[in-house]
Amino acid sequence: MAPPVPLVAVRGSDGTWLLEGPPAYREHAAFPRDPDACRSLTFSRDGSLVAWCNGKSVRVTRMADGSPVAALELPKTARLEFSPLNKVLVTWQPYTKSAGADRGEPNLGLWELPGAGPLKAFFQKKLEAWCPGWSADEKMAVRMVSNELHFFEDNNFDVIANKLHMVNVSNFELSPGSYPGKVCVYVPGSKGAPSFVRIYQYPHLDTALATKSFYKADSVSILWNNKASGVLVTASMEVDKSGASYYGEQTLHFLHVNGETAHVQLPKNGPIYDVAWSPNSAQFCVVYGFMPAKATVFDLKCDAVFDFGTGPRNAVYYSPRGNVMVLAGFGNLRGHMEFWDAKKYKQVSKAQAEHATYFSWCPDGEHFLTATCSPRLRTGNGFQVRHYAGGVTHDRRTPEGAELWEVRWQPFPEGIFPERPVVGARPGGEPTAAPTLAYRPPALRHLPAAATSKLHEEEAPQNARRTDKTPSKEALKNQKKREARKAAKQAREPEAELPSDPAPEARPPDTGGDATDDADRKMKNVKKKLKAIEELKEQRAAGKVLQKNQLEKMQKESQLLEELKDLELHAL
Repeated sequence: MAPPVPLVAVRGSDGTWLLEGPPAYREHAAFPRDPDACRSLTFSRDGSLVAWCNGKSVRVTRMADGSPVAALELPKTARLEFSPLNKVLVTWQPYTKSAGADRGEPNLGLWELPGAGPLKAFFQKKLEAWCPGWSADEKMAVRMVSNELHFFEDNNFDVIANKLHMVNVSNFELSPGSYPGKVCVYVPGSKGAPSFVRIYQYPHLDTALATKSFYKADSVSILWNNKASGVLVTASMEVDKSGASYYGEQTLHFLHVNGETAHVQLPKNGPIYDVAWSPNSAQFCVVYGFMPAKATVFDLKCDAVFDFGTGPRNAVYYSPRGNVMVLAGFGNLRGHMEFWDAKKYKQVSKAQAEHATYFSWCPDGEHFLTATCSPRLRTGNGFQVRHYAGGVTHDRRTPEGAELWEVRWQPFPEGIFPERPVVGARPGGEPTAAPTLAYRPPALRHLPAAATSKLHEEEAPQNARRTDKTPSKEALKNQKKREARKAAKQAREPEAELPSDPAPEARPPDTGGDATDDADRKMKNVKKKLKAIEELKEQRAAGKVLQKNQLEKMQKESQLLEELKDLELHAL
């Protein structure tokens, strides 16, 4: 039996519609285009239902045949979500109250499916953590209120089955999987006390499974792995007080349900752009550091497994089966994408999607979608579908004057699409981007172009073997010097004193002369810089706040070590 064709939901100023995915790419006949501007759209977790609000009502439709499931007169709905088994539809609209009223109407609605009869209504003023969390079997649900988490069982929201009281609790994340689940909660620090996250096992809420405290956190993002055995917490400060980063300051922390915790040590200073768990739950990848950013895979002991080197990247995405991963640079970067075999750590292809603001893997694990959406960019909107091995299979541009707001794949249950072997780049599958010329000041544009160095040099992956046997520039320079000295020496000596056919062992050895002195001088200079970096490290460890130029100097340590290694190698 052939696997199903994934659909793509498209939401924009010219309406909402469904597009059949590879290989058809035509509008889905069972879902007529809705011409009204859609405020929100979502699929159920198994992809069997779709719900959207068009500014007039909320509609729920079956994906198989387009038949209606429910309709609600809620024109202001801004968020929609399904429970895991599609028994409950959750709607949220901005909280408002009329003039003179003490309290407005409840703005968080829970509706029973099918039919969408009212199940429960709550007040939910903040958009943060607006939706209740469910266990996969819907035997437990949890909702955050002021200073408490309320737990419900079997979708009975009239009775609070359990409570977890925590003053100032501001975020939580329920673990994936069935009942009994775990919950990770975050409490921000106050009055000099540190912030902390804790993991609890339901229904035993008196004792935490793990606790991790830290300073410098205005907010956190909580990320469980698929097996619910570990949590990654990215703590963010809006402002970096040292002035070193425009993005503020971030730290990464790990908690295991067995009680082990750790601060993930990242070998390069700078922002943490993205963190992603591998679907196997045993590893995670982090993209971090001042540009060009590093990418590193860590295991559950927070030890580095593989370093991808540096490059223009700020995002990482694992395919649904975890056998392919992509390192990408979107937003203010040029859309460069590197596709890697996630098990062999071998790069299989490259691609580029300039001006892309969105990336998503297709459920088949082979195709992916990139899009340029409004309001991030209001011009040049559209999306492309490609295969990771290369080649654009569908390219759709939004009509002039219209805006694209969202595209998303229809999800499918795990196991519907088989895992296929990772393949390399297809010949001619991806067009090579035209080279970008370096900027030249107007005063120099009449002169011939000269070789320049890149502003950001990219490092090769540390685990990759060097296969290029071409001599370095320094080695070629030294070789030319030795040949010139040899020719000059032979020209100075009288011909009578030279034997007609000197034996090779009778010739005096070439000691390198000036080249050796030049190499020694460079090694001394590099060692001096490394010693200065060590002193800066000691100063920072002692609590001294370093200047921006000092931090930039420290970032060159790996480059200097590599340079010293090359100099020592050529001196042999």
